[in-house]
Amino acid sequence: MLPSTAVKGYLQGAGSFDKGRPDYPKELDNWLREIMQIKPHSKWDPPHTTVLDLGSGTGKFIPRLVDIGAEVFAVEPVAAMREKLELNWGDKPYVKILEGAAEEIPLKSQSVDAVICAHSFHWFAKPEAMKEIHRVLKRGGRLGMIWNLRDTRVDWVRQVADVVSTVAGDSPRFYTQQWREMFPHKGFAHPLVEKHFTHSHTGTPEDVILNRVRSISFISTLPPEQQEPIFQQVREIMATHPELKDKQEITVPYDTVAFHTVKIL
Repeated sequence: MLPSTAVKGYLQGAGSFDKGRPDYPKELDNWLREIMQIKPHSKWDPPHTTVLDLGSGTGKFIPRLVDIGAEVFAVEPVAAMREKLELNWGDKPYVKILEGAAEEIPLKSQSVDAVICAHSFHWFAKPEAMKEIHRVLKRGGRLGMIWNLRDTRVDWVRQVADVVSTVAGDSPRFYTQQWREMFPHKGFAHPLVEKHFTHSHTGTPEDVILNRVRSISFISTLPPEQQEPIFQQVREIMATHPELKDKQEITVPYDTVAFHTVKIL
């Protein structure tokens, strides 16, 4: 299960999550088709490929799956996130929203062709979750793990990231690399195969910078008196950095990284 701090943070920060988090690059579509073997439905080749979007959040990754014709099971443990998920995707065909967690997936054994963990695997990188992922995957099915990572080669992005890192503590994050301890794992091919995509998120500084920071669980769970100094530091960067000062619209550069492995046993 998610740590209680994460649940509290996402309960409080669901709105900021929806506004501040970037979508995923369309260039992932070929990776999903060719590497993850997600095939569209057609009258000559039924049915849809079934994909579990595990830790779906507000459904940021679902457009990529729907666009290539997958049938999606969106599993999310946090109620506030599921409410946003229902608003965004509840009335769409081929998307089924389920309450559940990585350690207890509400699907039958060998029922999905692929499991996608879009910016979520670091939260449940545990043996119990790996066992469940292995259980629901068909033999030959793929496990894909994707993260949108801020491109800290850009000076102001690095400065904002440094502010965030000062309060990260021991929260599970991609950057700690602790999630890699799950691999190699019995029943899955090794090593993990890695692919990178250039991506960006454009919008108002309030949304793509400040709301992105607000959406981070270990920040949104802090009391207001501890949050405000963090937000003030970010506002200071926004107000003074030459690449941000007086800008009405900002593009945040991202490096989207995708890993995959295959169920072999």
